[in-house]
Amino acid sequence: MATALATRTHRINLRTTKKRKSLLERGAVASGQNLSEFVLSSAQEKAEMVLADQNRFVISPAKWDAFVTALEKPATRREQLARLMSEPSVLER
Repeated sequence: MATALATRTHRINLRTTKKRKSLLERGAVASGQNLSEFVLSSAQEKAEMVLADQNRFVISPAKWDAFVTALEKPATRREQLARLMSEPSVLER
């Protein structure tokens, strides 16, 4: 991970409960990381997921029209899929 190799010059101070710290320490040990790296990588992953939902995608008007046309098409019945969905799942057998 490029972030792990970068020089760290900024601090984040956190307060937590004994129970939460213990949970984080166990998670760090289980993942083979120290506590700081575990907390930072987990927080970074969460931030990336949250921010990914806020990205803006730009496409040409022609591609937008093609996309809208595809969305507006009526669904095509797929017999094999319909049969599969009508059978009990492996969890229900």
